[in-house]
Amino acid sequence: MADWQHRYARINGIDMHYVEQGQGPLVVLCHGFPHLWFSWRHQIPVLAAAGWRVVAPDMRGMGQTEAPAAIEAYGVDRICDDLTGLLDHLGEASAIFAGLDFGAFAIYDLALRDPGRVRAVIGLENPAAPHNPDVPPLAEYAAMAKQHFVHIEYFREPGPADAALDAAPREFLRKVFHALSGAYHYLDVWKHPPGTAYLDALPETPPLPWPWLSDLELEFFVSEYARSGFTGGLNYYRSMDLKWRQRKPYEGVQSPVPAFFIGSELDCDLEGFHGPDPIALMRSQFPDLRAVEMIPGAGHLVQMEKPDAVNRCLLHFLATLR
Repeated sequence: MADWQHRYARINGIDMHYVEQGQGPLVVLCHGFPHLWFSWRHQIPVLAAAGWRVVAPDMRGMGQTEAPAAIEAYGVDRICDDLTGLLDHLGEASAIFAGLDFGAFAIYDLALRDPGRVRAVIGLENPAAPHNPDVPPLAEYAAMAKQHFVHIEYFREPGPADAALDAAPREFLRKVFHALSGAYHYLDVWKHPPGTAYLDALPETPPLPWPWLSDLELEFFVSEYARSGFTGGLNYYRSMDLKWRQRKPYEGVQSPVPAFFIGSELDCDLEGFHGPDPIALMRSQFPDLRAVEMIPGAGHLVQMEKPDAVNRCLLHFLATLR
């Protein structure tokens, strides 16, 4: 940790914060919501020690990176430009990108649009952006939410969800991290009726520390989101229809970029959001899918829950690219 360097730069019209460690070929680690660069704390020093230059940005809207208020600021084009702008700032023509959740979608979009800047993609948990070519995603989730609680529908309208989470960052992060982990079956939140508040739909948690999260580690996430608020992260959901339209021209397009995938056996996204054959979705976009690893005993937060297993996979994948 002593070798982590916190850096700040003006990139693509926003102030971006990122953490850097190591020297060598560049690896960029992209997080999802509600995460931060800190979600990669177990990977950064290990990859750096293996001879890689590792950069973990706070993605647009989260952590110490600027959070534009407009939903339109979270489209595919803006996020891809953040990543290429980061490469330009770092003086690098290309990088290997790893991503989880919205971070995975970001690196897949970049590999389709600008493959020359992507040496490889390593997706964690999410094999492809959920995509129904006929129905915008927010309409699809709204129809689902008529039957039961769905967090995406709860987040749809700016204002109430933001205020509820901003008022209770510690409760929300504690509950959602537990619910997304392998210790809970996240899709059980769907058992709550429409109109349930997210904090009420999420389960109560065992006391900290947990095997994979300490009180102090949770407090880091809490302090950052208590300062920034949650609106930037929620705008990733609110911009789903915009991203759906922006991805339309790339339907059926395949990327030549080498790809790898790390999933976990208890992941809620693989269970509930990517259909019966999630890996086929990824292979349809990335025919050069070179390896798929499934890690037992972990949920959606696999790089924090099972860091040693994830690090072994990452080091193996990266070694084949060297």
